[in-house]
Parts: sequence; structure tokens; C-alpha cells
Amino acid sequence: MKNSNFPGSRHLLNRRGFLNQTVTGLSSIALTAMLAEQNLLAAERTVGGASPIRPQIDSGNPFAPRKPHFPAAAKNVLVIFCSGACSSIDTFDYKPALIKYHGKPMPGGEKLVTFQGAQGNLTRSPWKFKPRGESEKMISDLVPHLGELADDICFLHSIKSKTNTHGPGENYMSTGNTLDGFPSIGAWTSYALGSENSNLPAYVAIPDPRGTPQASVNNWGPGFLPATFQGTDFNATNPIRNLKRPGSISPATDLATRNYLQQLNSQHLERFPGDTELAARISSYELAARMQLSVPEISDLSKESASTLKMYGIDDTENELKASYAKNCLLARRLIEKGVRFVQLFNGAYQTGGEGVSNWDGHKKIEDQYNIHGPILDQPTAALIKDMKQRGLLKNTLVVWCTEFGRMPTFQKGASGRDHNPDGFTCWLSGAGVKAPFTYGATDEFGYKALENVLTVPDFHATILHLLGLNHERLTFYHNGLERRLTGVEGTVIKDILL
Repeated sequence: MKNSNFPGSRHLLNRRGFLNQTVTGLSSIALTAMLAEQNLLAAERTVGGASPIRPQIDSGNPFAPRKPHFPAAAKNVLVIFCSGACSSIDTFDYKPALIKYHGKPMPGGEKLVTFQGAQGNLTRSPWKFKPRGESEKMISDLVPHLGELADDICFLHSIKSKTNTHGPGENYMSTGNTLDGFPSIGAWTSYALGSENSNLPAYVAIPDPRGTPQASVNNWGPGFLPATFQGTDFNATNPIRNLKRPGSISPATDLATRNYLQQLNSQHLERFPGDTELAARISSYELAARMQLSVPEISDLSKESASTLKMYGIDDTENELKASYAKNCLLARRLIEKGVRFVQLFNGAYQTGGEGVSNWDGHKKIEDQYNIHGPILDQPTAALIKDMKQRGLLKNTLVVWCTEFGRMPTFQKGASGRDHNPDGFTCWLSGAGVKAPFTYGATDEFGYKALENVLTVPDFHATILHLLGLNHERLTFYHNGLERRLTGVEGTVIKDILL
């Protein structure tokens, strides 16, 4: 074929040229493959000039335990997520200036307009703060049981978010991105490390008994990672759907059927060697079969002692919501005890038209709303941490308490509640690898903006991964031409809080 724009020009590709390019092209591909197998190709680069570390995943056993990048302080993570933006200045961040200047305009904020409108005056917390533990950390009477654990907690008082909206805020805290479609930190963890228990999911999300958080499954989704690394969501009230064996089928028949199906799947896989998607699908079916036995067993709380049930508040017949959340807390401990790598426990759920009723979104009547939420959270969560400590689980487990952002030190005009505040709020850590009692960072005298040792959510995530023995700059997944990572191009490990 000639180029018609240039009369008399030579053929663009004749037979000899075609054969020559085919030979040289194939040899180049072969050379590249050989160099890749021997790790002799030029290293790809990420931020900071470090080569990426992509876990080698066995598609037939994607949750096989994998080694961390360096010795880890923690083997497991338990995240306690207060959905709806729990107010730091009414729980863990004591601000005497709010008492002193109660009812007065915030200096420089007289014309401030936030998420839901104009702001009123500075307003002290409706709950008194008291010194707790030997550290005498000031913690609110809203959470007295958690206050008893002050000496076991590392408080981070200077975290900032990129958004003041609940859905994107939950996304940001759970995935490092405000948009949908990015992998959750639990998915990154199970992708990197696999699991120590082959009969349970590597990553379990436990939604609040009242429903899901506002960002819903994005909080435990896989994003662009393989779907097998998404969180499996169930709670003590609603176990995994379609898992129970029908009563008309005997255990022996059920087992024989599964064994026969496994045999057929193995034969089918032998016909398609190297088909990773098929291997992964068969692996997920086999895990589901094993979960038929393991999940009902781990969800059965009847074997727990009466004293344990009482400690968690499961026997509280006057507060059904508290008792239901307490069951979830006990389920979380049992999952960690069995080696589940990452457990994400939610307190608070999104409810259309029910603002503040089922989560921590205290816009209108914060005192009335938080007097409902505080008791639901406090005793069961404190019991969970105490129980884990007594059983020695905190030696290998990192406990993370977080929320999507904070709340204003003022009340909204025309309301008795606080608006959204992404500029300074508190999260905390406890357990493996962190100093306790310890306080890091600070907001201003009113709790409005982070001023001292300001932290970002990527810093928070980088530190969690570091405690798991993972380098946040090198843990990557190649997607759309980029070496993607949880922390993007941000994040610094908070080394001052590490043991």
C-alpha cells in the first residue's frame, strides 16, 4: 500500500519489512519477559523514588498469609467508626475557653457560614469533663466508661479532613478519597497481608444494627482492587444472607454435595490452567462453603459467660439499641480472636429524614441526640477494649477509633446543635505499637482549627499501615496507568506516637 499523499513514495510495509519487524518484535517481547522473571527490568518508581511492592497473589488462594514489608507491631486491626461525625469537643477534646466564653461570638467568626448556614455563639459542652486515670486526661461524662481507659489510649487531636459532607467524609476516612470507587483501608490490608484464618473472611465489616453508614458499602469496598478483597458485611443481628443450610438437607448430604462440587471445580480448573479469574471464583465458593460452619459458630454468643454479657451490656433489657450494638462489639472480639485480619465496626447509621436520630449528626438538638448515642457507644465499646486487653489481644491488635470529621464550637443559628467542622477533630489509637497514655496535636482554644502538629487523613492511614509492617509509599496496585496507593501522593507516618 502506498501513501497517496506522496506520489511515487515507497510502500509503507512490504513483505520483507513485515517479517523483519515480526522477528525483532517477538524477540523483544521474549527478552522483556525473561528480564521480568529475573527482576532485572528497570524499577518502576513511585513518590520518593521507591520501587513499588505489589503482593504476589495466588488466585487459587488469594487470602494466603503474606509477609509484611518489615517487622510489624500489629497483626490485626479493629476500626470503631462513629458515623455521623461525633463531636470531639463534647467527648475527648476538653476546651475550658468554651466555658469562659460561653454565649459570646467566636472571635473572627461572627459572619462565619458553614455547612448548614450561619453560626451563633460559642457554646460549652452540655457534659462536664473530668480527669481520668493516672494521666488525668480530661474526658466527658458522655463517655465515662471509655474515660476509664484513658491510660490505654493515644489521642490525636489535630486531624483535618478535605470535606464537610458526610458521604465524602466517610469515603475519605475509609478509603483516602472523597469520591466513590476507591479501595478501603481494609481492602488494602487484606490485599497486602492475606489472612491467618482460612475459614473466615480476611476483612469483615459490621454495620450498626440500625443500618448502614451514609457512604454505605464504599466504606468496605474493594474499589479497583480485585473484588475478592472487599469486606464481608454482617452483624450479630443479621448474619450473612443465604448461608444457612436448608432444614430439608441433612449435614451429611450437604457435605457430600460440597465435596462433589469441589471435585468438579478442580477438574474444570485443570482444563484452563492459568485462568486466574476462574481460580479466584472457585476459591470464593470454597470459602463460602467453609463459612457455612465457621460463621454460625462465631456468631453464636450463647457460649459466652453471663459476666461477659453483662460487661458488654448485652443483658440491658431497657436499651435495645445498646444491647444490639453490644452484641456487635462481642462479635468483633470473637473475629479478632480467630485471626480475622481487619474488622470494621460501625456505631451509627444513615437514615433519610431522621437527622441525628440514628447517628452522631447533632445539628438540631445535640444534647437530646447525644444522650441517646452516648450510652449505646460507651459501655459496649469500653468493654470490647477491656476484654481484648484481658485476653492479651491488644498485644497484636491495633484499635482505631474514628469519625468522618468534627463539629463546630458554636451552635447553629436557630438550633441547639453543632454544624460540621472538618478543620480540626479527634481520632485515637490503642493497642499494638502505640504510646499510651499519650496526647498528640491540638486544636485552638475553642476546638475550631487544628494548630499544633496538624495531621491529615493520609498521615493517619500511613501510620496504620506502618504498624502493620507496610510501607504506604510502596504498597501499590497498577490501575489506569498509575501506581495507585491508599495515601495517594500524601501521607507521613506519625513517628512520635510509636513505641
